[in-house]
Amino acid sequence: MESMAAAGTQKAPQKASLEAATAQLRAAVQALSCWIRQADGPDLGEGLIHIREAGIDPLEAVFADGLRRFDDSGEYAADGALSVIAWLKWRCKLSGGAAAERVGIARQLEQLPRTEEAFARGDVGYQHVAMIARTADHVGTGAVRKAEASLLQAAKTHDPGQFAGIAKDFEHRIDAEGALAEANRAYERRYLHIGEPQDGLIRLEGLLDAEGGATLRTALNAHMLPGKDDDRTPGQRRADALVEICRQPAKRSSDGAGPRPQLIITASIDTLAGIPGAPAARLDSGAMVPSATVQRLACDAAITRITGLGEFDQEVTHASRSIPAATRRALAARDQHCVFASCDRLPVWCDGHHLVFWTRGGSTALPNLALMCRPHHRKVHEEGWTLERRKDGRWLATPPPRPVIPSARSA
Repeated sequence: MESMAAAGTQKAPQKASLEAATAQLRAAVQALSCWIRQADGPDLGEGLIHIREAGIDPLEAVFADGLRRFDDSGEYAADGALSVIAWLKWRCKLSGGAAAERVGIARQLEQLPRTEEAFARGDVGYQHVAMIARTADHVGTGAVRKAEASLLQAAKTHDPGQFAGIAKDFEHRIDAEGALAEANRAYERRYLHIGEPQDGLIRLEGLLDAEGGATLRTALNAHMLPGKDDDRTPGQRRADALVEICRQPAKRSSDGAGPRPQLIITASIDTLAGIPGAPAARLDSGAMVPSATVQRLACDAAITRITGLGEFDQEVTHASRSIPAATRRALAARDQHCVFASCDRLPVWCDGHHLVFWTRGGSTALPNLALMCRPHHRKVHEEGWTLERRKDGRWLATPPPRPVIPSARSA
């Protein structure tokens, strides 16, 4: 009885201390709310910065520390929750995605003390920390810990959108195969849904991978420049641009020869050659793509070489390689459609694929080319399929070997 009474006495001051700290926090929030309502101009912006740096982000760091220990304790089960994520959704009013993200951050920060300290000081924001934790999930905490100082420095000097590219480039350097697998998973999630008309409107909903999103953005931007006295919002101009593109008649020839939409990708020679440890390639939108994607796109595209010792000391040559129109027409006449078995996609929907990639000595000539639709072209470059032409002129596409999974019986 004495021990139970002692425990009860110990919990009472803890609860009183929590209530006092919470009351102070509520009072601080109320004071900031009053100040924000009265502020304007540059003072208002300064206030918003202080709220993030001194309030929201440090509190997220405190929340992460408490969540890690609460997760380890298993106390969420006392409320009947089956997992800490379920408990967060129920008791902390978070969505499933937001709850899972915070649990991931809490678990990773225990192994990343520098990030935890920077987060607590407000030196880096919540989104920066979420990306560092996600990177640790992908390539391992040990790899991130070795580069933690440089990653944090980048986080301090770049906004979350810019830092996402830096984090992806780091992942590609550490684990190119993992980055490629993630890109493939993203590609599999693509979809576009066009809803039924309601109140005179049709809702579009969808997801695109980084390459598809950059292609769409580039195409829309060409039609989005506002005219004189144009009072449309950016969203309205984007919607009008999409409809305008769909209204345009196809100008490309039936064999696929002719100009293509321009998609700018910046990649090193090592990335183009697929050398391990090479950095990721960067789309002009800032998104990072794996070297296998660059190699697929480079099969039938113009390449511009940029050389120079300094950032602004650059020499840009003319486009050095693409499939000539005459070769493209001969390729379409020979293959007639995508060379994958059972695929009848016409040349207009196909790329010219180099059987021996041109950075490995393959020529841009008919014997070294194959006509492939974009989904099958992707299978060869990103998904590990091989393609060869037999002596009788027929094509053989071979899927990658399946990994051997030991059975429970043999184990």
